Amino acid sequence: MATIKRKWDILSKERRSGLIREITAYFEKERGEEIGMLAAEEMLDFFQEALSKDIYNRAIEDAKMIIKQNNENLEIDIDLLKNK
Repeated sequence: MATIKRKWDILSKERRSGLIREITAYFEKERGEEIGMLAAEEMLDFFQEALSKDIYNRAIEDAKMIIKQNNENLEIDIDLLKNK
């Protein structure tokens, strides 16, 4: 069976399988419901697609902040090298 690679699906096969198990366990423990692997897989796909842009954009903002902080630190370090 060929797997379909979606643009938002960046999880390894092992991570994906683990998350599917966690989803089925959550439903059984928290809701007393038994859902199948297919339902759990569809739920994972739904949330991955729905949240992928938000997570990506947050990661970009976090990276921008780190770069800004590193540039500020670099400026301070360079200023400290000036002869007085």
